[in-house]
Formats: sequence, C-alpha cells, structure tokens
Amino acid sequence: MRSNMMLLMAAAIWGLGFVAQRLGMDHMGPFTFNGLRFLLGALSLLPLLWWLKSRQPSAPSEPPSGERRLLLIGGLLAGTVLFSAASLQQVGLLYTTAAKAGFITGLYIILVPVIGLLLRHKTGVNTWVGALIAMAGLYYLSVTDDFTIGYGDLLQVIGALFWAIHLLVLDHYSNRVAPIRLAGVQFLVCGLLSLATAFVIETPTLGAAVAGWQALLYAGLVSVGIGYTLQVVGQRGAHPAHAAIILSLETVFAAIGGVLLLGESLDERAIVGCSLMLAGMLISQIRLRWWWKSRRDKVPSQSR
Repeated sequence: MRSNMMLLMAAAIWGLGFVAQRLGMDHMGPFTFNGLRFLLGALSLLPLLWWLKSRQPSAPSEPPSGERRLLLIGGLLAGTVLFSAASLQQVGLLYTTAAKAGFITGLYIILVPVIGLLLRHKTGVNTWVGALIAMAGLYYLSVTDDFTIGYGDLLQVIGALFWAIHLLVLDHYSNRVAPIRLAGVQFLVCGLLSLATAFVIETPTLGAAVAGWQALLYAGLVSVGIGYTLQVVGQRGAHPAHAAIILSLETVFAAIGGVLLLGESLDERAIVGCSLMLAGMLISQIRLRWWWKSRRDKVPSQSR
C-alpha cells in the first residue's frame, strides 16, 4: 500500500504538471520553458544521487570508463528523443487543453509494447484490445465531425510516439548504466537543446523567467525531482503491472487539473473519448485470463 500510494502521488504530480506547463507559457515561449524546466530537473536529481550513494557507501563514486562512455551515448540519445517528445507536447499545449493533452500523451503506454514488436518483444492480446479501444477514444476526443484533427491534438499524438520511443531507449540503457545518472544526463541534454532552440526562434529574457517562476519550479523541481523520486522508491516495492496501471492515472489528474485550475471544459463527446482512452490504457496492462499464452507487458516508466 505504501508503494502504491507513492506511485499514485507521482501520477498526481505529473498530471498536474500539464497545468504548470500551460501557465508557464503565459510568460515565455515553449522552448524557453522546457529548457529551464529540464535544467532545473537535472539539478533536482542531485539530492537523489547523494541519497542513493549514501545507501551504498562501498560503491565507487565514479563509474568505470566503459560505463561512462555508455552513459554519455545513452544520455545523448535519450536526451535528444526526450527533446523531441517534450517539444511536441509543449508546443501542442498552445493549441489544445491540458486535459486532452494528458489523455493523448497517455497513448505511449500502449505504443511501447506495439513498437516493441519491431524489436522482437512479445506482447499479449490485451495490448491489441486496449489499443483498439484507445484509438476509438482518440477518435471521439480529437477527430471532428468533418474528420479533421486539431493541430494541437496532432502534435500530442506524434509526441506520444516519441514518448514511447524514449521509454524504449531508457529500457535499453537503464540495464547497462546507473538509471539515475542516465536520467540526469538526458535532462541536461534536453534542457540545453531546448535553450539553444529558444535562442534561435524565441526571445528568452530573465524577466519572463522570473514572472513564470512558480510554473517553472513546479514543472522542474516538483514534477521531475519529487515525482521521479517517488517513482523510483515506489517501484521498489510495487508489482510492475500495478505500477503501470497506477502511473497511467496521470491522464486523469491532468483532466482534473485542467478543469479545476484552468477552467477547461469537456463536452459529452470528449468525456466519452477520455473514458475510452483510459479504459484502453488500463486493459492493455491487465493480463487476460482466458488467453493462457498472453504475457504481461513490461512498460518502463519515466518522469515528464
């Protein structure tokens, strides 16, 4: 129960992070916000690194040279994919609501095992059933009567694909290098790429950063630092399938935050779409008893 509660708190923190991301862009551009957010996130991992090191006093303070090289390669690759995913999500929030962005982003939970098929990963029938239900939900949520999809929703859909690729990259490298160090490197890479883009197409100013300090602190320190710590500690004692289901509730908290804090509204069609998407995400994580050959999907998780 303690581990499950930690994971539920992480899901709530990440879901409400969509609200902070929307509010932050009242003062600065999306790339400026992401750059500062992820650099703060990298700094926020330092206490966690110190805590983990204190629990293993016999461990070397520095990884071997081979591991450092692998850490650099994995961090650069993961950070670049994270930059793509976070950029699409942040820019998309300019054109859609936090509630819709949260649910559409949650498609990564289903896309991970689907893309994993290309890497010869096995998956069960529950993944395909969940995917079909989630796609029906996406249709109700985002596709209009004239069969067009909004620009912001489309960016979120593409972003969900990059979030899924990002998690597969992390899954590959986290078994080879220290996962917390890998997270720190990828946040640093993503932050620097975002700031570099901001200086090219935006006009970052210190005044804008100060004006949006509350959103930045939440998205950087709370969402990344506290949320990631709760995830790491919580998953130590939680069942993997239970953890994936609990963390998928991030989409629900995004919708709640959008309605209560941003004054967003969902019509009947959007509510049906959100309900179907959430059902599809949950079904994709539940092992169907009547298919004896089905195998529980392993869905790696990472903070926003």
